[in-house]
Amino acid sequence: MTENATITRAVLARMIDHTLLAPEATDEDVVQLAQEAARLGAGAICISPSRLPLAPGVLAPGIALAAVTGFPSGAHPVAVKAAEAAAVVAAGATEVDMVIDLGAALRDQWTHITAEVAAVRAAIGPSVVLKVILETAVIGPGRIAAACGAAEAGGADFVKTSTGFHKAGGATIEAVTAMAAAVGGRLGVKASGGIRTAETALAMIAAGATRLGTSSTAAILSGLPDD
Repeated sequence: MTENATITRAVLARMIDHTLLAPEATDEDVVQLAQEAARLGAGAICISPSRLPLAPGVLAPGIALAAVTGFPSGAHPVAVKAAEAAAVVAAGATEVDMVIDLGAALRDQWTHITAEVAAVRAAIGPSVVLKVILETAVIGPGRIAAACGAAEAGGADFVKTSTGFHKAGGATIEAVTAMAAAVGGRLGVKASGGIRTAETALAMIAAGATRLGTSSTAAILSGLPDD
């Protein structure tokens, strides 16, 4: 866990994936997102595959570019997820956030989850950051440890709580705590979905989150004092 007393506005900003995944988002919206990320000091932006590639100079140096795969349902054939992941990397993404097959998870088919994560890893290579979205509010607390284990076995760099699109809900302190315990520092933990205030962001970090996904970056950072 991270002591909140050490979390300055700049430190918190670097932990944030400044996110725009609305299906109606335009190229112009993404340019605005990238400009906001630079102004706020965010560590990354996270966008949809169809908004790639970015024009040269849109994204400031030092800000990572993440794109989603199998989003938001996760109910895509493995080959489709792998192909989509390869396509976004070819278009400039340096990070991939993939959604697991939730139906397989609810049937405890963990070898399938490991296989699809491994297929995406093989498609993107070892240098791209791979975050695996577990949709923890859907699979429930009893499956979090197994889901984390399956993601780790497949080659994930991070496990992530949620898409933010499922009616079951987004990140919770309980889910983040369970994920952090399951990965034991070997993987990062990304909390995403419903994080809109500095108080919530800091609580997620205290619970073990090492990365946050949010579209409310400006509001969150405004809740912290100047560095």
